[in-house]
Amino acid sequence: MRALTWHGKHDVRMDTVPDPKIVNPRDAIIKITSTAICGSDLHLYDSYIPTLQKGDILGHEFMGEVVEVGRSTTLQKGQRVVVPFVIACGKCFFCEKQQFSACDNSNPAEKADMSEVMYGYPMTGAFGYSHLTGGYAGGQAEYVRVPYSDIGPIVIPDGLEDDKVLFLS
Repeated sequence: MRALTWHGKHDVRMDTVPDPKIVNPRDAIIKITSTAICGSDLHLYDSYIPTLQKGDILGHEFMGEVVEVGRSTTLQKGQRVVVPFVIACGKCFFCEKQQFSACDNSNPAEKADMSEVMYGYPMTGAFGYSHLTGGYAGGQAEYVRVPYSDIGPIVIPDGLEDDKVLFLS
């Protein structure tokens, strides 16, 4: 598939990369239909966020159609969804209080400890925002793997066009 990848300060490219795969039972694969760029992406472009690696797929504002699902997710093939920036497990102390951006379980990164030093608390997992936030591939691609897909994605009713709902991400 084609994806927008980071290669260094002020160097992003369209590359051919492997298609995402279902890794865990709660995963879903989304075919991207719309994506956006926001000011936070400039932090990556300008290399202000540590732990980016050459070839990382950018993008944290996206939506699309569910094309593949793990056996334990509530999403269904064919649904249109907007996917939030943060990744949340739905089961930890913070998620049970609906404080998804503080999820204890969605950031497997070894560098998560660095965010605690930098910001005073560990960061949650996030799409396309460096290995500080889990190293998850972003949505500036044809497809994206969404972990814990039964928690974050918002199912969009028929009749609403992408440009009316994309910024819910």
